[in-house]
Amino acid sequence: MNEVKNQYINREISWLHFNARVLQEAEDTTVPLIERLRFLGIFSNNLDEFFKVRYATVKRIALSGKTGKSVLGGARAKDLMEDITQIVINQQTESLRILSDIEKELEAENIFIIKEDEVTVQQNDFIKNYFYEKVSPALVTIMLSDLDEIPNLKDSAGYLAVKMTMKQEKQNDGVKGIFKSKSKEIRYAMVEIPKTIERFVVLPNQGDKQYIIILDDLIRYCMDGIFNIFNYESLSAHMIKITRDAELDIDSDLSKSFIEKISSSVKGRRISEPVRFVYDKEIEKDTLKFLKDKMGIDDTDSVIPGGRYHNRRDYMGFPSLGRADLMYKKFPPLPVKGLTHDGSLFEAIAKKDYLQYAPYNTFSNVIKLLREAAIDPKVKTIKITVYRLAKNSQVASSLINAVKNGKEVTVQIELQARFDEEANIEYAEQLQSEGVKLIFGVQGLKVHSKICVIERLEGDKLKRYGFISTGNFNEDTAKIYTDYTLFTAHQPIMKELNKVFDFFQTNYKINKYKHLIVSPHYTKKVFTKLIDKEIENAKAGKEAYIKIKMNSFTSYKMVDKLYEASRSGVKVQLIIRGTCCLIPGVPGMSENIEAISVVDRFLEHTRLFIFANNGDPKFYISSADWMTRNLDFRVEVGCPIYDKDLKSELMDTFDICWRDNVKARIFSERHDNAYRKVKNIKERSQFETYEYYLKKQIVKA
Repeated sequence: MNEVKNQYINREISWLHFNARVLQEAEDTTVPLIERLRFLGIFSNNLDEFFKVRYATVKRIALSGKTGKSVLGGARAKDLMEDITQIVINQQTESLRILSDIEKELEAENIFIIKEDEVTVQQNDFIKNYFYEKVSPALVTIMLSDLDEIPNLKDSAGYLAVKMTMKQEKQNDGVKGIFKSKSKEIRYAMVEIPKTIERFVVLPNQGDKQYIIILDDLIRYCMDGIFNIFNYESLSAHMIKITRDAELDIDSDLSKSFIEKISSSVKGRRISEPVRFVYDKEIEKDTLKFLKDKMGIDDTDSVIPGGRYHNRRDYMGFPSLGRADLMYKKFPPLPVKGLTHDGSLFEAIAKKDYLQYAPYNTFSNVIKLLREAAIDPKVKTIKITVYRLAKNSQVASSLINAVKNGKEVTVQIELQARFDEEANIEYAEQLQSEGVKLIFGVQGLKVHSKICVIERLEGDKLKRYGFISTGNFNEDTAKIYTDYTLFTAHQPIMKELNKVFDFFQTNYKINKYKHLIVSPHYTKKVFTKLIDKEIENAKAGKEAYIKIKMNSFTSYKMVDKLYEASRSGVKVQLIIRGTCCLIPGVPGMSENIEAISVVDRFLEHTRLFIFANNGDPKFYISSADWMTRNLDFRVEVGCPIYDKDLKSELMDTFDICWRDNVKARIFSERHDNAYRKVKNIKERSQFETYEYYLKKQIVKA
């Protein structure tokens, strides 16, 4: 066996490799041009979250004086911080080069992103009017030179650091007719770029040419309108931003409600420690020094020189400009055969299980079932878990509708869903005010399961219906996240789902499950047994394989278990979209393991587990990745798939993804994100999957 340091890849470094795959999409010239800009935005947004959470955690370990080697895969926290900073600097440099290339290609399409010194006479009036009517009232300007310390800067907000060189004044030195020049005064200021205004301002067309000015440059162009009370000689403005530690510190005050504690902790993020300082590399040295000194930025923070613009996450919202030819062709979501909008979903689900695969299938089945339950006189109770809801959630609306019709509705809402805490607090208060019974989770555990149980009185018997998903009940993300949802009236499964809701309220009691795989008590144990069975079968010369699709794979114990399976001859196929600490293809350790990552127009979010079981494959969908947090510190639910047709569908969709040779990157010891070599026939799995479901519609029509 190799040394420990060679058994795993550090999860933070692996995550940065994943974000590099997102950057590859921005560079890929086969991706539509506006979509490439949006991938740049995703890359930047991912990086912001990485520093708020992952880097912040490593920094906390380093500042504690501990090495952190046991939790960081053998890496020392201090060394890891330096490695991360260097990788990010390189990636940022690459992203700027890609952005420059995209802008040149946009110009070839008669789309021009202009700077403040490129504004034409014809554009002047529009820009000035836009500034004074929309931008100026929203600006916050801070005169730094007049303050002893810089006020608390907002996390990830963009700021223009302004340096004004004042006009020189002459001073009489007391001798008649002789004047002495004073040294030029320097004044510093900071202008916050408002988030309430679109970052990309579309200017009037000139002929067949389309023009955009970034809000930062529009503000630069109108700087005199901000600082005209000062007698300055020259003025420069360069962008900076800071990223703060986003970990929640929840106090133990027993007099506060859980909502109050979470709300207070979220507010605490506004003044938490900075973990990253990004600045325009063209900024003057004296301005940079002034800012770092004022802000207390030191060597323990990640200081990263960047380009002219930060918060490039805003490119996710780059305007379409009416150019459908520069965006992905739309994939209209397809119906799930048998679940029609005309008939009752309860009647359909009572007869057989159905599988919905969003975004290829429409997410509307979830809403329709909840809407139907809300008005069905036979429905008595609805229980559902909520992790992330859409901005204007039809799920929440349906649950409120059910309460108004006299149903007993219970919602387990996770207030600690990272970066959705405030939204979930608002929804919790809204639901509670409407009469929904709320459960706020289990102490020490996040509730990440995606489950719903609907109890319906049929005759004199209570029958349960429901759904179990790999992703959130969120109409917005269902358009871009791939997720399976099982609709079922399988009574033993539904009875066990009801036990999960019982656990939320009486969590001192640990239930037993015959069908479901539930964290934190059983997931690791059950999957370990399933792997052991494959090992046993492989040693006996029987058919043995494991096929897994997840977002992330960071549990060292589960990595070791798959290494053991590999050494026993079990063939393992892994499709891991994001972080993967396992190193495949290493002789004597993982030669029977292959692993790929698919990054394309949709975000691969499904969790699917298939075990050969000597010719009678077992299939599970789950809300859990194989990460320590999902296995040991969250309530997760995995569900078996028993229907023969659905098993076949899951195997088909896995194999389609596995055959990808256009957007699949290979995990290897080199960690170079190499694309899988293209064969004579190109197979792009997300496009092929849509075609697969389209053909099912035609065949079964």
